[in-house]
Amino acid sequence: MPHEVHAVVAAKQGAPVELQTILVPDPGPGDVLVAVQACGVCHTDLHYRDGAINDEFPFLLGHEAAGVIEAVGPGVTDLAPGDFVVLAWRAPCGSCRSCRRGRPWYCFDSRNAAQPMTLLDGTPLSPALGIGAFAEKTLVAAGQAVKVDPHARPEAAGLIGCGVMAGYGAAVHTGAVGSGDTVAVIGCGGVGNAAIAGASVAGARRIIAVDIDDRKLDGATRFGATHTVNSRGTDPVEAVRGLTGGHGADVVIDAVGRPETYRQAFSMRDLAGTLVQVGVPEPDMRIELPLLDLFSRGGALKSSWYGDCLPSRDFPVLIDRYLSGRLDLDGFVTETIALDEVESAFDKMRDGSVLRSVVVL
Repeated sequence: MPHEVHAVVAAKQGAPVELQTILVPDPGPGDVLVAVQACGVCHTDLHYRDGAINDEFPFLLGHEAAGVIEAVGPGVTDLAPGDFVVLAWRAPCGSCRSCRRGRPWYCFDSRNAAQPMTLLDGTPLSPALGIGAFAEKTLVAAGQAVKVDPHARPEAAGLIGCGVMAGYGAAVHTGAVGSGDTVAVIGCGGVGNAAIAGASVAGARRIIAVDIDDRKLDGATRFGATHTVNSRGTDPVEAVRGLTGGHGADVVIDAVGRPETYRQAFSMRDLAGTLVQVGVPEPDMRIELPLLDLFSRGGALKSSWYGDCLPSRDFPVLIDRYLSGRLDLDGFVTETIALDEVESAFDKMRDGSVLRSVVVL
């Protein structure tokens, strides 16, 4: 029997989100029903609301979530009601060509719930990143629900479901930051600070935070930045070279995703250094680089999908690091809000006054 729950819906492009009653079905084969406890407000949700992802309105927003399994569908054996889980927007299928090659973090056929959640009139909802967790309950594929230590605070734990994992993984997995490396991170929002935290955990000797907002730069030091550069009035490429003996950083992470920041990241690498793009660009953006520089500087230019993570492996590890005091997830939570405050949280996100607003149910 479907469950009537309150949820945040983006009904049409660019319009303010609405708190509506929706229908969430009981789980079918391979699915689980999750009672959502907390969900972060991510830039991706705003992209969905503004039609920058696709035009499959209406959207059920929210994807950076933690909660408790309420019911499981037939065939689900590794989860049970009462389990505390963090939701992942990628759930490897185990059988596509990428999974068969031993690279499940690139799965080309990620699992989602088979049944749609709907408006009261039966209109199917498009759940953001296959989750839709700005809701009292949501339906996901079992592989999207990763069991973690229940001692973690839900409002902190949920953040590893997207932004924290993306940034942390960009440093640790995609960038392969190692002990003694020098690292520069452009953009000190949630993803950028997570990359800084990941680089710190990985043993980087010098971590340079780059942003145009002194408030964000001050915050970056909490997560492990050893130096800061305000690029509004300083050439960030020259500043990073100056802090690295004139050479540039071993790993540069672009957590903004704009042509100008990508070019800066490309130029502030050391020879044979690695550039990791984890910031999400807009569809119409283009980049132009001198081909000779691309050849002669060597190294690697990488895109990081979800921090190249394997949720079933990485989520429990990050939660353990949080509980042991080695990863400051609480530092990402600027404020907690109610479901009907998501639209105002988008405004705060735009003006840069929060790292994360987190909906608590």
